[in-house]
Amino acid sequence: MVMTWFKLMKLHDLEPKRGRKVTIAQCEIGIFRLYDGSLRAIGNTCPHRQGSLTDGIVSGHYVYCPLHDWKIDLNTGLAEAPDEGATEMFAVRVDSSNNVYVAMDDDMARAMCLNPSQSEESLSTKN
Repeated sequence: MVMTWFKLMKLHDLEPKRGRKVTIAQCEIGIFRLYDGSLRAIGNTCPHRQGSLTDGIVSGHYVYCPLHDWKIDLNTGLAEAPDEGATEMFAVRVDSSNNVYVAMDDDMARAMCLNPSQSEESLSTKN
């Protein structure tokens, strides 16, 4: 499996207990900085009615969808019972210069984020 790391932003651009939307090759990803400073990256679309999760409220390691208050676990991407569904999870890291990166395997990127008219070169373009 080939992973591509995308540089997104500086760590100081992420406020604690907030989400920020980034787009990579038409794929919306939500980057969240939790209360303890740790970072999570998930697909930005709620599995229920496709609400933008970065517009939701972060509490602990959960984000609440702004449309119907679905509770999404930022550690697993799973909706909490009784709701059912999941959003994608992405690896995230911070380098020694405080740059935030997210990883996506190339197969996932092709399946999730690229429409058929886009070239594969779009995958390698860093934000």
